[in-house]
Amino acid sequence: MADFEKASRTHGVGVFLELRKRLQSGLLIVGKDVARKPADVVVSGEYSSLLVFTPRGELSLTLPAGVTFEPGSCFPTPAGESCGEELHFRLRINVKPSTEEEASDNVMETLRANETYCFHCQGCMTRLLEDRVFKRVLPLPNGNWNSIVDDWCCHPDPFAKKLLPRAEDCLLGDTFLLLARDSSCEHTLTVEEAPVESEDGQDSKKSCRRVALVSCKSCSSVLGEAVAPGTVKLYITQVVVERAEGDREPETSLNRSLFLEKTIAARLLGLSSSMSTFHFSVQTPDGKTFLLLWLLNSDSITASVPETCVGGESSVDSPSHSPSPTAATVLKLLYTSCSDTSTQHRDIADSWEANAIGHAVVLPLKVCEELLQVIEDSNSTLPASMRRMRSYEVSYLRL
Repeated sequence: MADFEKASRTHGVGVFLELRKRLQSGLLIVGKDVARKPADVVVSGEYSSLLVFTPRGELSLTLPAGVTFEPGSCFPTPAGESCGEELHFRLRINVKPSTEEEASDNVMETLRANETYCFHCQGCMTRLLEDRVFKRVLPLPNGNWNSIVDDWCCHPDPFAKKLLPRAEDCLLGDTFLLLARDSSCEHTLTVEEAPVESEDGQDSKKSCRRVALVSCKSCSSVLGEAVAPGTVKLYITQVVVERAEGDREPETSLNRSLFLEKTIAARLLGLSSSMSTFHFSVQTPDGKTFLLLWLLNSDSITASVPETCVGGESSVDSPSHSPSPTAATVLKLLYTSCSDTSTQHRDIADSWEANAIGHAVVLPLKVCEELLQVIEDSNSTLPASMRRMRSYEVSYLRL
């Protein structure tokens, strides 16, 4: 997939497919560099693949298990303003209900009491903590519970005291874990105070507070914060948490962009399901809004193949048959960056703030920047007609 994505960012999209499992329908887009007219494109199905025949050659798209093309259901549809560059087709699919629950590698869903876990730095895979067996794995209150506590109580805040884990606890925040330090932390973690500006909501004056940042001693990656003596906050985007299974060694390295993409996608889906919310405000720890996300759906399946990888140009030995990219299950998002100062984007941000839209998702600044890059890279691989919706940009995050 990485080769296809890299080529898509430098060349036009040759073939793009989006299927919707709930609607059992899909949209196929073929660039006019690949086929000039609808009659040049023939679509058929074979087992778990979608076959697209064009004058440039045959392309096979591997579909997820249980998803098949409905023969004879592919028909041209108007491409609107993009008719000069793209051919659009609508098609139907059949989705076989799965009897097996899909296994999740999302740390928030897999952590359980009385299981043994090991914690690694995502950047260099150094083991950070001794293997842990938690007696309790408990969710913390909603991320913005502190801001509405006045609506609950008619007397001073009874929850003013920090919620901290005991030695054998794991407390789950929206994007982080709270854990007790152990003796190995002295050898694997460093703590360094750093100034952080925060804005006072009463008079809009900026005040400065100091935060104790926790970093990996091996690669210097910032992992979280020391929120109290003996307690560390580790962001789920910065650590790999796995069950300790015998002598099994962790992978030597994980693709950073893919790890971040899948971790954030799984977390947004989890928060959306548990809180019935579809709007998210990605913020830095000092409360500054960095990115606004609007989750449209979680049942999309997509595949994108650049024009240069369709047909004979991609293979010397088999000039008429392209490689077989695999369609991936994704979240479909609308987004806008708060660093965009255009009037249109500013109006969106002001509207979200005025109407208190968007559940806060707090991540370190560097991670916010990485996430924006992942989202923009996804947007850049889409056909021109798919990159915007209303005043927002469109992106897909793999699950």
